[in-house]
Amino acid sequence: MRSRQKINQPTTQHTPLSKRRLKTKPVLTLLAILFVGNIFWFVLWLFALGGDEEAGDDETIVASVDGENITRLQWMAEMERYYGKDTLQRMVNQKVMEKAAKEYSIDVTEDEIDLELSLMVSSSEMDSTLQQLGEKELKEQIKSQLILEKVLTKDIIIDEKELESYYEENESLYNIPTTYRAKLIVVNTKDEAESVLKELNEGSDFSLLARERSVEQVSASLGGDIGYITNQSNVDPAILKALQKLNKNEISKPVLLRDGRYGIVQLHEKMEGRSFPYGEVKDHIKRGLAMEQLSSSITPEMFWKEFDVTWFYGE
Repeated sequence: MRSRQKINQPTTQHTPLSKRRLKTKPVLTLLAILFVGNIFWFVLWLFALGGDEEAGDDETIVASVDGENITRLQWMAEMERYYGKDTLQRMVNQKVMEKAAKEYSIDVTEDEIDLELSLMVSSSEMDSTLQQLGEKELKEQIKSQLILEKVLTKDIIIDEKELESYYEENESLYNIPTTYRAKLIVVNTKDEAESVLKELNEGSDFSLLARERSVEQVSASLGGDIGYITNQSNVDPAILKALQKLNKNEISKPVLLRDGRYGIVQLHEKMEGRSFPYGEVKDHIKRGLAMEQLSSSITPEMFWKEFDVTWFYGE
């Protein structure tokens, strides 16, 4: 049996809190994970081209400037130089957290992941980051984060009365509005919007068409993905109104946006609004209060030595 790494953790009870939100489940850590995760899936998509017959070999010319060629090998080497370390670090950390879960008998349920996701998407400051990851990838990141928090806080004691008090003072945080995961194509005129809708009805892929036709550059680069939308989101009301009428995977008719352009939206997922009772969020609150007793610099890397991590970068 591997000797377990000793983690210095306080076991004293936490002092009562005034009415406020927990530190958004250490938000800075989660934002970093999400950002690196977005890079990872982009790079993974590029490397996946290696299995595409149309992609060719390493000497395939991917661009040419005034007769000077850029090969696929040069392109991929540049991608590795910029993003390779962050991508590999994310992959290693996910494996390390899986090992830690087994070593410390930590279990993360789908209900816990769904709770965290619901609380995250209801937080307006997270909208711009959430749109960068698909649901599956986001849930994987949440699971890794939950394992880390559970390992770090398993010996910290929080008084039951403090947990109840926090819930009573912050009950509104656990009233989650209906949330929509959506994709969007924006064009300049109604005629263009009708043309796009015709292509979609004829079987064109929404994501590909968003990249080709949408004039909203940020969402276009993400295949039209605009993330999770609620009635509290900073989004054109016409988009939200259109989403409320759609079923899953259904596409709207062109809608007039407040800037005079036209949008077509697709509903990817709908999460019905609900209120979480104390019993369902008790463990979430306990972890949040316990994490506030620990250093904000704690990351999965602190477990690398315990699980004998070696990697290409040699650090």
